[in-house]
Amino acid sequence: MVTAGISPHLAISIVVPVYNEQEVFPALIQRLMSLLDELGKAVEVILVDDGSCDSTGQLIDHVCGADARFIGLHLSRNFGHQAAVSAGIAHAKGEAIAVIDGDLQDPPELIPVLLNKMREGYDVVYAIREDRKEHVLKRFCYSLYYRLLAALSPIPIPLDSGDFGIISRKVADVLNSMPERRRFVRGLRSYAGFSQIGLPYRRAPRASGCPKYSLLKLLRLAADGIFTFSELPLRISTLIGLMVAILSLAYGVYLLAWRLTTQQQLPGFATLAIGLFFLGSVQLICIGILGEYIGRIHSEVKQRPPYIIREIKSRNIFLNQ
Repeated sequence: MVTAGISPHLAISIVVPVYNEQEVFPALIQRLMSLLDELGKAVEVILVDDGSCDSTGQLIDHVCGADARFIGLHLSRNFGHQAAVSAGIAHAKGEAIAVIDGDLQDPPELIPVLLNKMREGYDVVYAIREDRKEHVLKRFCYSLYYRLLAALSPIPIPLDSGDFGIISRKVADVLNSMPERRRFVRGLRSYAGFSQIGLPYRRAPRASGCPKYSLLKLLRLAADGIFTFSELPLRISTLIGLMVAILSLAYGVYLLAWRLTTQQQLPGFATLAIGLFFLGSVQLICIGILGEYIGRIHSEVKQRPPYIIREIKSRNIFLNQ
């Protein structure tokens, strides 16, 4: 039974951000074409080239010129995964929009399953990673991050879920209307609300090539998730300052009492040095937390676009942006 106002014959857009994926691209297109034949209805695939510096862009142009179901969206430079996803969603015209990474860790064959779940009346069906094939340390860091984000965020953000999923047109319209420049799509998707449900799946290893998310990029994405969706770190820094002040006052009272009740010399240098280093560290941490928020405010007030499109290509469209 369809209860979300979605047609049983969906026009589907599939958004695929890619960056330097020339090794895996042929397998990606092969599996997407098999999926399109299975869906057998009005479908478009938006391949978002996030400023690739290998032959990915040329491969996108080739497939878009051969098959009208594919549209190539070339960004003017590498703006990052979240900006590429946002660009794809903004240009998607389907009643339902699926988002999937181009490295084939997320199986395209799961999209019909997500679609069938949406027909039960959901506006968002997100995939939950039950089993990751990365290194044990990386899996631990991911798990820790998602739980930290869930604990800090005032809105419920599903554990172990990425951008892989499917959203209805009205959710896509809400995401497109949000003016943030520092995009964290899975968080914005949760913020939008509507009826949402998760679907567990096993995440495969990369089909080919090497991961394009460096440690620095992963840390930046994690920081965007935390500082964009929670003010709790600011309150924690205030709480830390209050606790340090109370401990300092208590220690000061202790030293005064000791000096008045004993004739022993007060060993001051070590205590003073440790106290200065500790307080300096606390101050720098709090300033750093404040700086993260100020940096994001600075980025937002400039109102620069989160991405710039160089050109759009398909068999029917050759538009220079």
